[in-house]
Amino acid sequence: MDKFIIQGGKPLCGDVHISGAKNAALPVLASALLAPGTSTFHNIPDLVDIKTIKKLLKNLGVEIEGDETVRINAEKITNSEAPYDLVKTMRASVLVLGPLVARQGVARVSLPGGCAIGARPVNLHIKALQDLGAHVELNNGYIEARAKKLKGADIYFDIPTVTGTENIMMAAVLAEGTTVLNNSACEPEIVNLADVLRGMGAKISGAGTDVIIIEGVTSLVPVEASIIPDRIEAGTFMIAAGMTRGEINILGCNALHLEALINKLRDTGMKIVPIAGGLKVSCGEKINSIDVKTLPYPGFATDLQAQMMAYMSIGSGLSVINETVFENRFMHVSELLRMGADIVIQGNSAIVRGVSALHGAQTMATDLRASASLLLAALVAKGTTEISRVYHIDRGYQGIEKKFSALGADIKRIK
Repeated sequence: MDKFIIQGGKPLCGDVHISGAKNAALPVLASALLAPGTSTFHNIPDLVDIKTIKKLLKNLGVEIEGDETVRINAEKITNSEAPYDLVKTMRASVLVLGPLVARQGVARVSLPGGCAIGARPVNLHIKALQDLGAHVELNNGYIEARAKKLKGADIYFDIPTVTGTENIMMAAVLAEGTTVLNNSACEPEIVNLADVLRGMGAKISGAGTDVIIIEGVTSLVPVEASIIPDRIEAGTFMIAAGMTRGEINILGCNALHLEALINKLRDTGMKIVPIAGGLKVSCGEKINSIDVKTLPYPGFATDLQAQMMAYMSIGSGLSVINETVFENRFMHVSELLRMGADIVIQGNSAIVRGVSALHGAQTMATDLRASASLLLAALVAKGTTEISRVYHIDRGYQGIEKKFSALGADIKRIK
């Protein structure tokens, strides 16, 4: 397995270009299953998860070509099964469930895997499909769904679910009648998907709010569309500027998607100003310790919690970080403690007392965002840090060591 070797202590300065959002690209690529013909998608990031869903789509019989621009010919779907070997590494594989049932009337999808950061049950997907008239069973680790024709329905999600909202939105666009999704997730990635589906001819209103209304249509046509910039990647580099006492131009980001983070980073003392094509982000005189509570969008993103904890570990005082989205997302804490951080876990809260310095250590990444927090900590630590199992970070960050090296970091990938 690859690992990173990082010599800390260098301020990061320069320009970084933000890649397309993984969490937008995955459902958009899956949506191509809904429209016979060739759809074209631009700004697709080069990530392990993207490679995984492309393999999955090919397994279903569609033709795929291209990398940053991906063309998917879904004229024919020859298989309706997403097998365990392809699904086990990535939860987003479940996103083919809705499109397959809507277009083919049948789907057999392995229960998904991915980062071990909480239960994230698919029961919300299953119940919503049943509300749309599908017959759904769990057999031998697979979700098996059938429906001659999905019927529009009023659906209520017990909790806002991003993949659940996306999955059922894709199923409902070909359902007969009107579907209302109540307590939907509001993330920008859902708006991106809705825009793509509308380009195919779907009738969707309310995306970006907690009530989405879908008028079913009989068929959809291929589309050409672009993926939004990755707000989590942008946020990670913004935090890196503050931690390393540097100045970074974050190019290609959408500041409207980052408002919760921007407000928090300004509270820490950082300076953030709009520039042509993005944001200029620089450190303050000191790092003010602040409290953070993760919430569904537009609140503070859970996918930036670990990075913010690394930042607060070198703050000037006491910080309380409250995780409300996933129940098992503090696995990075034990590794930060190895680097000299002062963190105490109390239930779903982490009490972080800032220390004067972190120190290099041998560490191990446990999930995607935890690995990003360790990388940020290593960039400011005294001495050498080794991060193993960096395949986690490759799932969500395109060429991250190359981007940090271009900003002045001393980081090497060892194969």
